[in-house]
Amino acid sequence: MKRNLLHILPAIIMLAFVSIPTRADRKPNMVVIMADDLGWNAVGYHNPEVKTPHLDQFCSEGIELDNFYVSPMCSPTRAGFLTGRYPIRFGCARAVIPPYRNYGLPLDEITLAEALEKGGYPHRGIFGKWHLGHLQKKWHPTHRGFTEFLGCYNGAIDYFTHERDGQRDWHHNDQSIEQKGSATALTGKAAAEFISESAKDEHPFFCYVAFNAPHDPFQVPGRYKQRYEHIPDEPRKTYYAMISHMDDEIGRILNALEETGTADNTLVWFFSDNGGVKKVKGNNTPLKGAKLTAYQGGVRAAACVRFPARYPGGRKITERTAFIDVMPTALSLAGIAPEQPKCKPFDGIDLNPLLTSTSGKLPERDLYFYHGQKGESSEPIAVISKEWKLVVNGPNLVHGRNSGHLVELFQINDDPNESNNIADSHPEVVERLMKQLVDFRKLQPKDAIPPYGEGEKGFTPPKEWKIID
Repeated sequence: MKRNLLHILPAIIMLAFVSIPTRADRKPNMVVIMADDLGWNAVGYHNPEVKTPHLDQFCSEGIELDNFYVSPMCSPTRAGFLTGRYPIRFGCARAVIPPYRNYGLPLDEITLAEALEKGGYPHRGIFGKWHLGHLQKKWHPTHRGFTEFLGCYNGAIDYFTHERDGQRDWHHNDQSIEQKGSATALTGKAAAEFISESAKDEHPFFCYVAFNAPHDPFQVPGRYKQRYEHIPDEPRKTYYAMISHMDDEIGRILNALEETGTADNTLVWFFSDNGGVKKVKGNNTPLKGAKLTAYQGGVRAAACVRFPARYPGGRKITERTAFIDVMPTALSLAGIAPEQPKCKPFDGIDLNPLLTSTSGKLPERDLYFYHGQKGESSEPIAVISKEWKLVVNGPNLVHGRNSGHLVELFQINDDPNESNNIADSHPEVVERLMKQLVDFRKLQPKDAIPPYGEGEKGFTPPKEWKIID
């Protein structure tokens, strides 16, 4: 009898252990919070001058992703995060989607919201900035897998009038609506209400919160600027105030999780879409560069993740992670097999082996960065490969390297601030990585989004950005 019990007991223990992490195997809720133009040095846990108590606590309880990488600008990061693929593959990497551009995230790309819908997530909300297509309804968020939307289609709207190019860009689902209040507060409030409502049943939810802040225009309720009266530089003062306002709304969202009892079984991911802008001095310190560059200040983002039921918290991970990893990680966590066609594989990887264990490791891989916002005469492009980072500024590399290219090689592990260009002393590394960059640039399809500014002349925005089709 004792002998049989000894054989059975390990199995019983193992079954009990497996059932603990996800609260009786319930699928986890998912919350992704994205800031807009948030600099590396513009969060309290990197710079105590910036008042972000909610983010600071969230990061201390969770895992700081110290080497989390994104695209150099807005729309491409959003497209890559929602598909798990480099946006250059489907034409969304060259530029952001401006108001006059009849373009959107291609319909044959599967979004995270669409995948979660098939995987048993009936509640899928997005709140804030979409910026992945607006001039046709087929590109709107409620046609790309989301069941609920409150926010704006474009970027850089007025925070209080909610206008872009003279027309109000504020929508609930497919309808233009008028609401009083700042975009930051309305976004946080809607997200918290969505969580509270979704938590009333036993089904999991996905909540994507895309704050406009701290992207310009630099506008914020006056009470937040009072926290930074000691700063004489007006843009920096307002920028920090906008971040503190966003932090309060993040606190509201996290509090909604606590109040509904869903915090333990909810994956919460926070990161910026790109680095901070040049006009705000010091917001990426000590990193080199800013938004719209392939240097660290443009592509290394402040990021944290928390999932109390599965991820041991209170630590910092230095392995390289990226925006394209969010979708594979989320689907794996939810037990959903990706339905990617063979011709559209993920570029991102499942980070759960790293996040669920304090001793987890990731496979070696290279990370790529690119944009062509200003046209083919100026296309920053870069790759990180093991200890190396190659940055190339100049014309489209597909046409070959020439005297117009500035080529920089850094030993990125020892020189994270990219202060010592060693390209001349390592020509063999430059040659190898240059070939990789040429191959990466060739991925861009012929029907990719045009450079910013093309087609702007003569455009008149639709009334209240309301699309009828």
